[in-house]
Amino acid sequence: MRVLVVEDYLPLANSLAQGLDEAGYTVELAHDGADGLAIALDTPPDAVVLDVMLPGLDGFSVLTRLRAAKSLVPVLLLTAKGELEDRVKGLDLGADDYLAKPFAFTELLARLRAIIRRRYDGATSVITVGPLEVDTAGRSVRRDGVSIALSATEFALLEYLALRQGQVVTRAEIWEHVYDFASSPSSNVVDVYIGYLRKKIDHDHALKLIHTRRGLGYLLGVEP
Repeated sequence: MRVLVVEDYLPLANSLAQGLDEAGYTVELAHDGADGLAIALDTPPDAVVLDVMLPGLDGFSVLTRLRAAKSLVPVLLLTAKGELEDRVKGLDLGADDYLAKPFAFTELLARLRAIIRRRYDGATSVITVGPLEVDTAGRSVRRDGVSIALSATEFALLEYLALRQGQVVTRAEIWEHVYDFASSPSSNVVDVYIGYLRKKIDHDHALKLIHTRRGLGYLLGVEP
């Protein structure tokens, strides 16, 4: 999943980017509010980690403009201020959650997973698709109780398909949300990774879970 981090303090921004990358996210960085707002509106990520104290356009202003533009992207606000008034203001402006500095990175990850799940109407970290279980917190996959080993790229693709289960996901959407597959969206890398997933998820099973919609994209789900 693609996460935009808007943070002007470079050591923290780089630390968050490294941690999120190691946790399996694709990360974009912006170091001021104007750039963060432009990225969030132009290529909407799956979530935004947004610092309140930013140069120029502060986090509250970025959030206000995002919601005014009808953007529903989940936003996790970060701030050094822990006062009740600031938390209330951020939530009233449309933030999905709020985390005061200093914070534990594990808590940030948990809150990030939660706001992304809510975006896709997920109640728990384990997504069930028929006999398949995708644990977005533990980053593990099981089918019929048997663990399936996936690479980070394979898991990122499966996670996105699972969050959108039952829906056709286009190649363009895959490139937008899991866009580090290759340098050019015109390549067949998406198809190649779908092939890898099929071998690991559907091989030797009569019930197929990954389906192609020719000319449209792919769908993860149980079909009669």
